[in-house]
Amino acid sequence: MPLSQIEIQQFLAKLLFIVWDERFFWLPVVLALIFWKTWLYYIRTCFIGELSWTLFEIKLPREILKTPKAMEVVLNGLNITGDGNFLEKYWQGKLRAWFSLEIVGINGGVHFFVYAQKFFKKLVEAQIYAQYPAVEIIEVDDYTKISLSESFQQEWASWGTEFMLTKDDAYPIKTYVDYGLQETATKEEQKTDPLTALLELMGSLKEGEQIWYQILIRATKNKKWKDEAKGLVDEIMKRNEIPKEGEPRMGALTLSPGERDVIQAIERDVSKLGYDVGIRAVYVAKKDKFNSINKPAVIGIMKQYNDANLNGFRPNNATGLDYFFVEKREAKLKKAMVDAFRHRSYFYMPYERKPFILNTEELATIYHFPGQVAETPTLGRIEAKKSEPPAALPI
Repeated sequence: MPLSQIEIQQFLAKLLFIVWDERFFWLPVVLALIFWKTWLYYIRTCFIGELSWTLFEIKLPREILKTPKAMEVVLNGLNITGDGNFLEKYWQGKLRAWFSLEIVGINGGVHFFVYAQKFFKKLVEAQIYAQYPAVEIIEVDDYTKISLSESFQQEWASWGTEFMLTKDDAYPIKTYVDYGLQETATKEEQKTDPLTALLELMGSLKEGEQIWYQILIRATKNKKWKDEAKGLVDEIMKRNEIPKEGEPRMGALTLSPGERDVIQAIERDVSKLGYDVGIRAVYVAKKDKFNSINKPAVIGIMKQYNDANLNGFRPNNATGLDYFFVEKREAKLKKAMVDAFRHRSYFYMPYERKPFILNTEELATIYHFPGQVAETPTLGRIEAKKSEPPAALPI
């Protein structure tokens, strides 16, 4: 017989009385958890506030003959997993190091940047110069400071989005290896570099238009993606299935060519170093120059890395809305997106997000210094090579 509404209310009242009567057991635990969370937030906020940052611009030479593999080696050198001992983490608030790899189009000019803590200045320079000795690395002012001006909200319009993976981390995206960019013998004009589409879009911007593209990276300590990869391979190969009596275990013999390619891609993916990753793109322009076609263009460019059998990117947290107080809510979202970009915040406060995992090969695909295959006229390149004076030069 079902309980009446009065009986249900009486039951809930008694339950609440019992819970409150036992508060001396659970209340200290709840308060301790609240204190712990508050303490961690406070010390980590203090730690982040005391960090000193710098923005490096990388000036490219006229010719870059190296493949994206060189950038992969750079990223291997920046894979810093250390986040301190117990005292450093829970008393000083120390956090794992993170970097921001950025490609920016400003008024039609294309620029490559790396945003890093000043503590890692020499490490960043050494890793890049070791693989790209002909580039120039200079410290520059932060281009995002334009958003701090009083006139920005009145004179500029903006749109932004973040990106996430379409499948689990263990599935890789289409990489430079799939595009054949690892072949050094291939002529530049015969290569297909998906990065050139982004560079061409940035190079086509008019005066008063800017596109900011940001890849935030932090060495991952998440081991689950490798376990997930093993599970996916086992599932595709049906290793966990028990064959019927009298039937042989087929395993790899029954795999289709597509399934073999997927397994090889997954195994190659988890064999390399991994990074926690967050990706943002922001388009800002003077209100009379704002071109809405650039919004789907940015999203479409990211689809070049998608593979229907593997993984890809899709937009997330975009600032465009379709319903309920659109103008006011959009303004708030756009301001937060630009502010998150300027702070390079993704893994920690004030704009903490859930990252996904890419390995160094995938990262080197979406961020590397292009060769002559990228013929964007406004891609800033060094006209002359720097060289050391001869050792026997008389003084």
